[in-house]
Amino acid sequence: MADRLRVDLISREYPPEVYGGAGVHLEYLTRDLRDLADVRVHCFGAPRDEPGVTAYPEPAELKGANAALRTMGVDLEIAAGTEGTDIVHSHTWYANFAGHTAKLLHGVPHVVTTHSLEPLRPWKAEQLGGGYALSSFCERVAIENADAVIAVSGGMKRDVLTAYPSVDPAKIQVVYNGIDTALYAPDSRTDVVERLGIDLNRPSVVFVGRITRQKGLPYLLRACRLLPPEAQIVLLAGAPDTKEIAAEVEALADELRAARDEHGVIWVQEMLPKHEVIQVLTHATVFVCPSVYEPMGIVNLEAMACETAVVATATGGIPEVVADGETGLLVPIEQVQDGTGTPVDPDKFVADLAAGLTELLSDPARAREMGLAGRRRAVDKFSWSRIAEETLTVYRSVL
Repeated sequence: MADRLRVDLISREYPPEVYGGAGVHLEYLTRDLRDLADVRVHCFGAPRDEPGVTAYPEPAELKGANAALRTMGVDLEIAAGTEGTDIVHSHTWYANFAGHTAKLLHGVPHVVTTHSLEPLRPWKAEQLGGGYALSSFCERVAIENADAVIAVSGGMKRDVLTAYPSVDPAKIQVVYNGIDTALYAPDSRTDVVERLGIDLNRPSVVFVGRITRQKGLPYLLRACRLLPPEAQIVLLAGAPDTKEIAAEVEALADELRAARDEHGVIWVQEMLPKHEVIQVLTHATVFVCPSVYEPMGIVNLEAMACETAVVATATGGIPEVVADGETGLLVPIEQVQDGTGTPVDPDKFVADLAAGLTELLSDPARAREMGLAGRRRAVDKFSWSRIAEETLTVYRSVL
């Protein structure tokens, strides 16, 4: 093995094609890991100009096939492309099959980072059809045969052991997601918020996320009916998983608009550039994360780094990020144990979510103090340089 460890990172997402937390994770992990190892990145999509990054389009022969099957086709090409590596590290089920195949083909260790788990996202069957069985297969085989599993939170480690009880707990290491606190920092400018129609004289609630079952947006829209009339609700929400969830959210948003004043609800459906999101977060009274499933929730860290108080569901890894009563408020939730994350009492969850939001909207000074504490916590606990070093330690443990 060469003096400098060669690490091949495998992911569906990589800049500029990033649509979720895993893509954000790869962007920053790659940057800081390059100081410690010879890093190659294998991702999906259009060609990338960045040295050491190879992108793979879907095989033309599978055009029109089930989406999960097309993913597996890309994975096979990636596995071939990792020849010569010392270790492969895959992220999400989209890349797990490539990592497992590379392990078998090249005889190298395979590390899996679990950002989410297919058994805990059964609504994906709504999106993938029969492909959900394939995505579940890819994830299960990879995790059960991995040399090490990195969980992005203690909550995620518990979920892995619940979903895959045959995995040796000693193989699972917790390495948190991180935040670039140089990039995600308060932006006092107002050009973006003014362009979007956000009224700086009103208290505001901001949501940022994709329209998917796990993000809990329908519960938030119901909760917003109970908020003080002066509150402005800002939704940076797009990329719906399915037509069904898109239609449900649209109908609830229409009801909310009808119940509030003309400028009480602002919904931005296109994905804004990071610097614009940062400015919106900075000027929010409170950021809300109503997720029913969230292994870690980088978006909460992004809001905290922008000195914004957070109201978030007490599920998954969120309580390890948001310090209840210090950097925000955690909303209790009792969930149906069928993998969907559905609240046992949806009306209670909605009411509790509204109560937490109202508490901070009504006390902007307290929200401001929580925002300052959130920034300190993000800087102290979640730096990417620290995470890269911890990840390298996991690699060395399996060589």
